[in-house]
Amino acid sequence: MVVLTKPTIDHFPIVKNSFKSPSFFNDIPVIDLSKPDSKNLIVNACEEFGFFKVINHDVPMEFISKLESEAIKFFSSPLSEKLKAGPADPFGYGNKKIGQNGDIGWVEYILLSTNSEFNYQKFASVLGVNPENIRAAVNDYVSAVKKMSCEILEKLAEGLNIHPTNVFSKLLMDEKSDSVFRVNHYPPCPDIQEFNAKNLIGFGEHTDPQIISVLRSNNTSGLQILLKNGHWISVPSDQNSFFINVGDSLQVMTNGRFKSVKHRVLTNSVKSRLSMIYFGGPPLTEKIGEIRRRFARH
Repeated sequence: MVVLTKPTIDHFPIVKNSFKSPSFFNDIPVIDLSKPDSKNLIVNACEEFGFFKVINHDVPMEFISKLESEAIKFFSSPLSEKLKAGPADPFGYGNKKIGQNGDIGWVEYILLSTNSEFNYQKFASVLGVNPENIRAAVNDYVSAVKKMSCEILEKLAEGLNIHPTNVFSKLLMDEKSDSVFRVNHYPPCPDIQEFNAKNLIGFGEHTDPQIISVLRSNNTSGLQILLKNGHWISVPSDQNSFFINVGDSLQVMTNGRFKSVKHRVLTNSVKSRLSMIYFGGPPLTEKIGEIRRRFARH
């Protein structure tokens, strides 16, 4: 079991449960990418939830398993070894500290560039970890997930009757795309049992700034999204599917028709959670307001 070095647990953010036992929301839209009506269902899901699950995708399970294996190998290393791959500045290994604003969470992570030429030398000094194996696993996985993301965005444009349909996907395909890849590990936290009717925050409430976020996790639950009615609901885990978030950039480009969904992750007192997220973003120099004006005509 991987253990994070930790200050006293009361230094971490907590959240009161509004229910006595885990309550899962089973009405999250499920989009079968092989179906012809998926384009309209994607538009509806983006309008209603800003979030949906996709099935019958073309991402090989071999790529998923290979990357998960490399991630588990890395996170199972002693903390003293993992720290050699840090700090996350912005890329590399991070532990508890999230972002630049001083936020903390019960999480450790690897943040990587999606550029296939990204330098993995930070991982070379970590005992028992082969940086070339990590590079190969990440590149295979990200390539397949980016392809799926572009397919989703093109179906989305088609559902909106916007042409050409690559108006969104071309931003991800641009060699200057500001896309990143993150692997989060949430170790078990037995100490949260000290807080009756409360949960420890693994990753606090936030939205994603990019166009689209593509999440895959193991079968440990913890992800929650905020509904329009102000209620947090738990998302049932599914290690064979992907979950899609509308990002802030897509909200802007659609003039607010699609809402960037607020989400967070709660810890589990028994099981560890491993999640892999591809954040598909536009180039930093892209003037997305031009796409916004174009969208306004539809």
